[in-house]
Amino acid sequence: MIKTDEIIIVEGKYDKIALEPLVDATIIATDGFKIFKEPEKIEMLRALAKKRGLVILTDSDRAGFFIRGRLKSLIGEGSIKNAYIPDVAGRERRKREPSKEGKLGVEGMSPEALTAALMRAGVTVSEDGSPKAARAGITKARFYADGFSGGEGSHAARAALARSLGLPERISANALLEVINALYTPEEYEEFIKSL
Repeated sequence: MIKTDEIIIVEGKYDKIALEPLVDATIIATDGFKIFKEPEKIEMLRALAKKRGLVILTDSDRAGFFIRGRLKSLIGEGSIKNAYIPDVAGRERRKREPSKEGKLGVEGMSPEALTAALMRAGVTVSEDGSPKAARAGITKARFYADGFSGGEGSHAARAALARSLGLPERISANALLEVINALYTPEEYEEFIKSL
């Protein structure tokens, strides 16, 4: 299993499902082209690229290359690595028809091919053996208790928190919590909240 602090970006939920047994990392799905209509998600990716770095792993078809290129131009600064899967003819098991170009996507690749793609991209493998769960210690309940979701005035508090991080004020509570967990340990979060 590859353990990395870098964020892995994939196109869809089935790509994410295919990667989860292979990597101990934060994996974010773009939901295809939908991400380009979600400015808060793009802002989140910008912050993550600067703090932890991104690895873009999309399908090897035209759409995958378009998403990859557009993300790189929208994110701009920060560390971005590209992982490429090989061209393999076929169709995914869950689909009746092959894709328009007749190639397997990330979800259809073998675990060995996915691991090799990440290693070729130069994914930074973490040295410590601590599990990912220890890193992601800020829960929804904690976010609620701190006044950032679900309560009176939580929208304004969340907007202020988002502004302080350089994120859009309209970011959802779940998206903001995802960013917080990617950027801060629970201890760093404590200090950051006190500084507000």
